[in-house]
Amino acid sequence: MEAEPQDRAREAMEVYRRLVELHGARPLVPRRDPLHELISTMLSQRTNWRNEDLAYRRMWERFGSWQAIRDADVAELTEVISPSSFAEAKAPNIQRVLTRIFEERGEADLGFLADLPVEQGLEWLLSLPGVGLKTASLVLLFCFAKPVLPVDTHVHRVSQRVGLIAPRLNPTAAHAPLLALLPADPYVLYNFHMALLRHGQKICVFRDPHCERCPLPDLCDWYQTHRAGHPPQEENA
Repeated sequence: MEAEPQDRAREAMEVYRRLVELHGARPLVPRRDPLHELISTMLSQRTNWRNEDLAYRRMWERFGSWQAIRDADVAELTEVISPSSFAEAKAPNIQRVLTRIFEERGEADLGFLADLPVEQGLEWLLSLPGVGLKTASLVLLFCFAKPVLPVDTHVHRVSQRVGLIAPRLNPTAAHAPLLALLPADPYVLYNFHMALLRHGQKICVFRDPHCERCPLPDLCDWYQTHRAGHPPQEENA
């Protein structure tokens, strides 16, 4: 029988409590300028953080300003950000985003998003080329403390295995139901995101999750189906 919404919300907060206890809480303070956050998150799509960071640093070292990145030869920009996967698609999108921002705002500044209601901010960001719901939500939460929840592959995997969202729900579709389970508190939403992200990177990995190190087995649908009552197989000699 499917859990009632209030039961699932209680479970979401218990998952939050246990994973924050395990991985630690962070203060919600902007770590990067909003435009830096936006472009870095675009570079991070289907790319690990090391290559995202390398691509961003190479881009900035080569061109030195947002105007120069906007006006660069697209083939050169593609080569510079090549540590990031799908650079041939990301380079023109980055230039289109920068062109749009300069045309509308007159400068490389996203500070106006602080004054927009959440839905308007999401709508504006989602209208940018190459920007999806995860990226838009991340910029609004990380930079402006808006009550939204970015759902990346790690947050999605952990939430799905535990049973907070339906098994076949994709990451984009998971944003609304996960957000509905949590209080509209940016600090909680931020640390829920960060705790599940860390958990997915370190313990609840894609292949062969480390359930012996996880504090959630009694809550986890995946564990109950695949591991509970199943003794570990012995390795071949």
